Order: sequence, then C-alpha cells, then structure tokens
Amino acid sequence: MSGGGQPGSIDVGTLDSVLQHIQNDDYYPTFDKKLTHLFFCACKFHCFQDGNKWIAIVLCVTMLNLNGYLRSLLGFIRKSENISYHVAAGRISKDLLGEWMLAILSATDDDESLKLKILNAIFRSMNHKTVVHSPSLPL
Repeated sequence: MSGGGQPGSIDVGTLDSVLQHIQNDDYYPTFDKKLTHLFFCACKFHCFQDGNKWIAIVLCVTMLNLNGYLRSLLGFIRKSENISYHVAAGRISKDLLGEWMLAILSATDDDESLKLKILNAIFRSMNHKTVVHSPSLPL
C-alpha cells in the first residue's frame, strides 16, 4: 500500500455497478468507452481505503489482456500511473481520458496534440494559464 493507507473497502457496490454497466452496449458501445468508464470510475469513486488508482490500472490491464489488446498493454502500463493521478485529482476530464484511451488502443498516444491537450488540462486546473500552444490545438 502506498503511503501506508488503510486496508479495506469503502463501497465495493459502486465498483460492482460500474462493472455491470460497462457490459451494457447501450451505455458503452465500444471497447474504448468501456475501458474509459472503468478507469475513470475506479480512480474517482474511492471504493477502497487505499490503492484506487492502482486498482483502476490493474482492472484495465486485465480487461486489455482478456480482450486481446496485447499491443496496447505496454503503453498503457507505462503511462497510466501518471494519467491516473491527474484523473483522481480532477485535472483530466472523462472526455480527455477517453481520447487518451482511444489513442492507447490505436497506438497513437505519442501524438503531440494529445500530449498538449493533457498538459494544458493539467495546468489549467492548477490555475495556470495555458503554457503550451500548437497551431492545431484550440486554446
């Protein structure tokens, strides 16, 4: 456990509900939307005393693996810890997380415009002005 957190759950029912909802194609019709919802909710809803971000990562890695997205695993594992921190802190929206997740699945996560969007979202939420601009990226 990071930071010496307490073991145990707070609200496992919420996580169970998320796992049930992502199976409904009416709500989440594509794999990237299912994965985004799972990651976002596991990070934000604090179903456990500690380790919610790690649980989000492990759940998504398991889902990627079980669904044959082996090419996406390394990129996801390498980058998801930083992303999870900013999702949990409210700096990365669910929509932006969805863009990142789709980029991970399509191996386009090194796209500079996406990196700039993420960087600017983080800085904006920390009450800074936009620090990085690309001509193709709206301010």
